[in-house]
Amino acid sequence: MSNRDNLRKRTGATTPASTSIEDKDTNQSNNNNDKNNASTDYKSGTNWVHEGGIEANPYLFVLIVVSPFLSLLLAYITSPELADLSDTLSWRATHPLTEMVPACISNVPTCVTSTLSAGASVLPTLAGAKWVLSFMAVALVLERTLPGKIDFGPETATGHVPQYVDNGVAHCFVYSMLFFMGSNLGPCGGVEDRSLLLPAAVGNFFDKTGVCDVYHHPYSFGILYDLFPSGLAFLNIFGILFCVFLTYKGIHFPSTQDNGSSGSWVKDYLWGTELYPRVFGLDLKRFINCRFSMTFWQLAGFSFCYRSYILHGNVMDWGLFFAALSQYLYLVKFFLWEMGYMRSIDIIVDRAGYEIQWGCLVWVPAVYTFHSRFTVQNPSGLSFGMALAIFILSMAGVLLNYAADRERDVFRASKGKCLVWGSKPRYITAKYTIVDRETGKASEKTSLLLASGFWGMARHFQYFFELTAAYSWCILANPAQNGMLVMFYAVFLTLLLVDRAKRDTEKCRLKYGKYYEEYCDLVPYKIVPGIF
Repeated sequence: MSNRDNLRKRTGATTPASTSIEDKDTNQSNNNNDKNNASTDYKSGTNWVHEGGIEANPYLFVLIVVSPFLSLLLAYITSPELADLSDTLSWRATHPLTEMVPACISNVPTCVTSTLSAGASVLPTLAGAKWVLSFMAVALVLERTLPGKIDFGPETATGHVPQYVDNGVAHCFVYSMLFFMGSNLGPCGGVEDRSLLLPAAVGNFFDKTGVCDVYHHPYSFGILYDLFPSGLAFLNIFGILFCVFLTYKGIHFPSTQDNGSSGSWVKDYLWGTELYPRVFGLDLKRFINCRFSMTFWQLAGFSFCYRSYILHGNVMDWGLFFAALSQYLYLVKFFLWEMGYMRSIDIIVDRAGYEIQWGCLVWVPAVYTFHSRFTVQNPSGLSFGMALAIFILSMAGVLLNYAADRERDVFRASKGKCLVWGSKPRYITAKYTIVDRETGKASEKTSLLLASGFWGMARHFQYFFELTAAYSWCILANPAQNGMLVMFYAVFLTLLLVDRAKRDTEKCRLKYGKYYEEYCDLVPYKIVPGIF
């Protein structure tokens, strides 16, 4: 039997009437020469995506090879160490095209040596490691203790339905409060520091209770900037080793049937061997992707803003402040929508391997905060009015992104019995098949594909709004003054979302077959209506 027929068996595509599902299972087993049993069949554990990572995108492999070093280099570029050397260098990081590149071309050997030396100088320290592990420990405690209703992710091709405690919003605000209260700006900080944001009565109350006699060494609110290089270096090593563990676990001790080895240890390590790994009931993907990565990003902006404020003589950088505020609110939106994220391609398609887990542990802190981190040493110089205008644009992107995601969530929850933009929604009822890997039993399921509202304009119109916010955040770092390096995150996100839209299309074609083709006829554009 051809691979195409095998795909049809597991999707909504039409199968020949003369061949039953049971016959196909028998033929598949014969063609594989009984090498793959139900617990090790790789394709049946990939949730309709048989190719991923380096097979699907060879450019991704190049990025993966250089990403550990590149992340360290990005940390170095925004560090105080580089700022201290600025007077002795022939180039400035704020002029990458007019100074950095020409200086590198004029003396390539020195450029290569200096670049390698710069990245290698970013080393882990005990203080950085302790802070990262403490940050994770607090997130773990909140993950385990905060209440929330039970919610579920979408059913996989093997019939597994992931279960979650929906406590993301509580985590978001409780963690923010704890981070602030435990810092020098909190009630146990010095009188001068805590008076910046807290009423004197609050500090006096904590002094009288004796709490500050026990907790008398609060950390600086700017700690996420101060320990960023050493913390990131530790995360780099931790992330690489953690992904070795995930690779081994997915093959030998999987949590669900959505697992298996591709036969290539390189691909297994990079793309992962398991879709929903759990340890002692802890969902590792959600913990790393959301509770660590997104929380770090959310708090980093204001931490950087505080460090900039102190560094530049108590002068507020309005570009950095409004970028921090917009990103914080964006991530409040993220935690409000967290269960929607648990139904996204990152979770239901991408396995827990280096690409996703190392990416969330290291790449997100290094790249997603780069533009804000850069302006600590290189202020944006934007006026309050200009920064406010860009902030408003960014918030329009954030709110419309949430509105699009919310529209689909309401549609799914009501099973299509709702109004979209004041009218009955247009949708496709798509059928697909799941197969239990242990019994071989096949079951037919249905999904509703929304083709109205935002989702009738483009299949991933929410990405356009997300990019609107991302470009706004980077522009708040003032690329006209600080150079094009500050646009790195926005450009990377553009490439990421275009690739993600492509992979989602491929996955849905495999899952839904002819039904998805009908959907694409109704909604022909991927991200930008009328253009792409």
